Amino acid sequence: MITLLTGKKGTGKTKKLIELANAAVAADKGSVVVLEKGSKLTYDIDHGARLINVDDYAVKGEAELKGFICGILAGNYDITDIFVDSTLKVVDAADLEALVTGIAPAAKETNIVLLVSLDNADVPASLTNYIAE
Repeated sequence: MITLLTGKKGTGKTKKLIELANAAVAADKGSVVVLEKGSKLTYDIDHGARLINVDDYAVKGEAELKGFICGILAGNYDITDIFVDSTLKVVDAADLEALVTGIAPAAKETNIVLLVSLDNADVPASLTNYIAE
């Protein structure tokens, strides 16, 4: 399942991601992975989650992020949740739809949450059913 956490900068998306990731770790059903650009979440995310700085792997663009996420899932069948902070710092807003449709087949067994710094009105119409309530 894919979920988009949307909103302009400063609306609490990252705080919500931290809460969701820490809750997923506490549920202890499988592995939790958090992808971030930079290393600002180091002290906020529970140590039980795997925190990955995409800059360390030079991930840029929709195709590379899609491949990175699918590669992580292929390497570990126990992953239950993947959280991606600052998605639009890695992927252009115009490529968001391609990213979501590209990772959808891999998200059948895994919850994937993407933080997207856009108002709901600016999200492509085809993706509105993915927006978190």
